[in-house]
Amino acid sequence: MKYTDVLIIGGGPAGLCAAISAAEAGCKVLLVDRNKSLGGQLVKQTHMFFGSEKQYASVRGIDICRILLDQIRSKESIEILNDTTILGIYEDGVITAETSGKYIKIIAKSTIVATGASEKTLAFPNNDLPGIYGAGAVQTLMNEYGIKPGNCVLMVGAGNIGLIVSYQLLQAGVKVAAIIDAAPKIGGYLVHASKVRRAGVPIYTSYTVKKAHGKNELQGATICKLDENWNPIEESEMDLDIDVMCIAVGLSPLGELLWQAGCEMKYVNELGGYVPLRNENMETSVPRIFVAGDVGGVEEASSAMVEGYLAGMNAAQSIGHTVYNMEEKKKDLHDQLHALRSGPVGIKIREGIAQLQTILEAAASSDI
Repeated sequence: MKYTDVLIIGGGPAGLCAAISAAEAGCKVLLVDRNKSLGGQLVKQTHMFFGSEKQYASVRGIDICRILLDQIRSKESIEILNDTTILGIYEDGVITAETSGKYIKIIAKSTIVATGASEKTLAFPNNDLPGIYGAGAVQTLMNEYGIKPGNCVLMVGAGNIGLIVSYQLLQAGVKVAAIIDAAPKIGGYLVHASKVRRAGVPIYTSYTVKKAHGKNELQGATICKLDENWNPIEESEMDLDIDVMCIAVGLSPLGELLWQAGCEMKYVNELGGYVPLRNENMETSVPRIFVAGDVGGVEEASSAMVEGYLAGMNAAQSIGHTVYNMEEKKKDLHDQLHALRSGPVGIKIREGIAQLQTILEAAASSDI
């Protein structure tokens, strides 16, 4: 049996920042990640971040990862378990895991779930052909292993991930035949769209994949235009000669452990799917189970990091640990989140969080 003050499940940007924050409050921290190395999506991100200096603006994701890992390693109170999968969170407080072929049990005074999200897929004929990848797989091939996924790519999705990965493909010497999106307008930052457009890549909105071509591998695709009701328009088909298709149509929060722990979950489309109800302290409906990052609603990595700091601080406070000026620090973190979610790009996030807040307020009033 392993005992710790704060258990953090997930070593991506949210989990790393949560570990730093909880350790700074004087907690013994156990940081668990199913991968062989920490960093999550940061290890794939070669682009520079937006936000403010507090969220490492103008620093590349891979470099932010190194900065956070240096801080993690400098703290003796943080224990790391890589290559470890959490199997279950049970009513008696026992959390089980598999690590390097061994079954272990963990008792934590407080737990932070920062498991992130998984990529959504898209249904069309032959969508299982070799050569059709999720955006995360393409980033892993290129940015972690230095492998070109192919020679000519169709990017499906004009959100930030699709736009950023398209530019990374261009940098790797891969031709991007086109970027398409079923929505009537580009979903990502226009600065990213402008970069790929200047490189000669067309972006087609209100378009989707009609069919992929090939027998043993992807050899082409047919795309078509959609009307205002999202129905295919006849005779609008366009054939593309490609050997790679990259699917970047969004993420779904990985909340399975939260379901098992008995946390109250709600479907919020604007946040990516089922997410846990949580208060401003990032605490779920189950006392001392906190969330941070995409598992609580899909956003940018900058927001995940801020949520991680906030969850780590509150998880520590829930078991009696504190730091000087904690309330002022928490207010600053909330202000950072407000700034990151401002503007037109943050509309969906604000709407999703407002839905959760309405549900919480209704529940609180019914208990009175």
